[in-house]
Amino acid sequence: MQLIKGGVCAPKGFLAGACHCGIRKSQSKSDLAIIYSKKKAQTAAVYTTNQVKADCIYVTKEHLENHEAQAIICNSGNANACAPHGRENALREGAACAQTLGISSEDVIVASTGVIGQELPIQCIEEGVSQIQLQEDGSDVAAQAIMTTDTRSKDCAVRFEIDGIPCHIGGICKGSGMIHPNMGTMLAFITCDVAIDAQLLQKALLENTKKTFNRVSVDGDTSTNDMCVVMANGMARNKPITMEDEAYASFKEALKTVMENLAIQIAADGEGASRLLSVTVYEAETEEQAETLAKSICSSSLFKAAMFGSDANWGRVLCAMGYSGVDFELSKVDVSFASQFGKIQVCSQGRGLDFDEEMAKKILSADSIQVLVCLGQKDQVVTCWGCDLTYDYVKINGDYRT
Repeated sequence: MQLIKGGVCAPKGFLAGACHCGIRKSQSKSDLAIIYSKKKAQTAAVYTTNQVKADCIYVTKEHLENHEAQAIICNSGNANACAPHGRENALREGAACAQTLGISSEDVIVASTGVIGQELPIQCIEEGVSQIQLQEDGSDVAAQAIMTTDTRSKDCAVRFEIDGIPCHIGGICKGSGMIHPNMGTMLAFITCDVAIDAQLLQKALLENTKKTFNRVSVDGDTSTNDMCVVMANGMARNKPITMEDEAYASFKEALKTVMENLAIQIAADGEGASRLLSVTVYEAETEEQAETLAKSICSSSLFKAAMFGSDANWGRVLCAMGYSGVDFELSKVDVSFASQFGKIQVCSQGRGLDFDEEMAKKILSADSIQVLVCLGQKDQVVTCWGCDLTYDYVKINGDYRT
């Protein structure tokens, strides 16, 4: 498997583009994107677990009842959630895309991101969508158009082989705030040229989501608009994957690589974040135990604040583990911090160690920090990702709507 460039346009037969249609006041920021497949694609999706869902979620679910799609349209600047005429405007957005591309509106996935509760200015989309020029190198402009509080666009693509045939998977995503396990304010659009059965595509997406996007936490909030979509158009011309064989395993692993890469980019770009946190719990009794503990640590506001201050306050790690709801043997727990500047153990068998505070502060001043928790039980390992909690997070969210 090889990391390549191209994002959603890396697989054969996919084009992308974007424009500024007027949803956002800033004329310099694109706010409408389309991803298009030259052939109708088998399509799978997962959605937010929030009971309050944007109307585009319901429309997309209906359109994917046959597991097929040919295009994605996504606007930023307005979530079209709990908004006047929400369903009508979501349908109109999909219809505008379909008319522009000359396809059926039922083959369009509709996604939105932005402020909740405000009516979507649908006329801007209907009048502006024809400006979008779909291109074979249009992934980055599409990735920029779906951003909200993100500070940078996010993409990934891989090349791999199935039975000796070159195949490709590429993706873009957005996400910075309202990110929590079971997805957050994130949209991920993934394309591939693999021929695969729709049910197996859905299975691979669900299982990989649990181990990638659902292991990211920025701030403990889960949004109304979250969506992860995978389109597979079969243009690589591999023998169709119809069972869980070696070809399926190769595809699933490649998909996980892309999804994990995107998930880590989201964590690193958390609102106001100054550093990426990777929390690994190892020698756990079960995967579920390790995952729950790692998520609890990642989600702790006190721990995240300590990481912002480069403070090796390992007690907050144990505290977050203690209220996680799962059992573990405190007397076997070791805690270490690591980064490009070295590694230092701060806790052994549930008790504090004398350690070099200056060295610890240097290690925790890096842009990327590893928190290593050993349970001393069995052999399960899980990593979750998050970021520190900074002053800027409050500044960003204090006046987000206004």
